Amino acid sequence: MSTLNEEQTKKTSSLLQAIREELSKAVIGQPAVLDEVLIGLLAGAHILLEGAPGLGKTLLVKALAKTFSGEFSRIQFTPDLMPSDVIGHAMFDMSNNQFVTRRGPVFTNLLLADEINRAPAKTQSALLEAMQEYQVTLEGNAHRLPQPFMVLATQNPIEQEGTYPLPEAQLDRFLLKIRIDYPDAKDEVALTRSVTNRNTGADLVVDKVNTLVGAKHIESLQMATALVDIDERVLDYAVAIVRATRDHHGFSSGAGPRGSIALIRAARGAALLGGRSFVTPDDIKRVALPALRHRVTTSPEAEIEGFTADTLLVALLDSVPAPRV
Repeated sequence: MSTLNEEQTKKTSSLLQAIREELSKAVIGQPAVLDEVLIGLLAGAHILLEGAPGLGKTLLVKALAKTFSGEFSRIQFTPDLMPSDVIGHAMFDMSNNQFVTRRGPVFTNLLLADEINRAPAKTQSALLEAMQEYQVTLEGNAHRLPQPFMVLATQNPIEQEGTYPLPEAQLDRFLLKIRIDYPDAKDEVALTRSVTNRNTGADLVVDKVNTLVGAKHIESLQMATALVDIDERVLDYAVAIVRATRDHHGFSSGAGPRGSIALIRAARGAALLGGRSFVTPDDIKRVALPALRHRVTTSPEAEIEGFTADTLLVALLDSVPAPRV
């Protein structure tokens, strides 16, 4: 199997850092979030963004789309949203006396599924085929989605009234679950200054974000990520972490094999973002929380004691010996 050479790695890493800098023009602070979103993009995967309202989730997706001139669509998930509102539908055209297919907002490069847990399971599942097969079926015909295609779904962890928990099958389709916390004091001051400085509105904009590459170039970056080398000992280490979640005393259920696959895919992206053509154990640790936090279930006893999936995963990582490579 071919691997990346030093020149390719350096060139790719330089481009990724440039994209990151463009994103930081719109999204103030949140450096870890920017890295994790780029890791998801490199892996060609879908991301679940969790955070309180007003933390820039929509802004982040719009800025990311602009960096590679990608098409961007946003769906506000509500209790009355129908599957046809997501994937599209067939309608009768009176002018030519035949049925025509009207494509839904899912036909895009970056799809922002805003507050995805506000729609019922039937509508949520409309995304399943798109997320897994990169196609949707309309009136019995399969329609391929544009490439690259990436779903970035958001949910509010605080307000749960009127929400529908995501089915386990759909949660498993998200490579990463990224948590967005409140900015620190310095970043919040900068954010407030940026929004209120000679602006009439109350939102940040992506006008300062420059387009660096085309959508086809993102596919090349994803192909390069797949070529990042991984030592067998590092792969065994990732699998050992996932298997340990199934026996850990704080979890009522652990991660399945998709957890191991997610760790490797995300770690390759982390390595490339870090300027390396090979995965290290630190890359595995770096992506373990976003890759596994939504694939494990905390036991009631652990929750009573104040443990969360993240705190339990941190303790688990300390207990699994990392290889020396």
